[in-house]
Amino acid sequence: MRRGLIVALLAAAIDQASKLAVLRLFAGTDGGHVIAVLPVLNFALTFNRGMSFGLFNTNAAMNAAVFTLVAAAIVAVLLVWLKRAEGPLLQVAIGLVVGGAVGNVIDRLVRGAVIDFLDFHVGQWHWFVFNLADAAISVGVGLMVIDGLRGRREAPN
Repeated sequence: MRRGLIVALLAAAIDQASKLAVLRLFAGTDGGHVIAVLPVLNFALTFNRGMSFGLFNTNAAMNAAVFTLVAAAIVAVLLVWLKRAEGPLLQVAIGLVVGGAVGNVIDRLVRGAVIDFLDFHVGQWHWFVFNLADAAISVGVGLMVIDGLRGRREAPN
């Protein structure tokens, strides 16, 4: 369990540090500015009051509370799973998902919205703007799938 908790702590800390850096970078602006970083990457500050991919991104007062409670319940279930997880890959995977969820919950509690800023694009086609917590969650889920596909091998007799 220790490995997963360390990964979760690191993921949440790196996420929060990146968001503070981006908020400082955009200080004094209305958040509508875009900074080209690479030919395929911009920094574009957005405040997501909804859930994944901007769904339900409204100013509804209940959004922060509802999405925080849902995330807290998911994290609780994941922590129970982490306690039972045997393999290091699954422990890291669960840690990434927990850390990402916690990073976004911190935003909702402190700022009322999740800070998103990574805008990957090819030409005029842009993916949804996201953050490092979202990336940690996505990588963690991918590792869970890989762990599940590997299956459990029984120890030789």
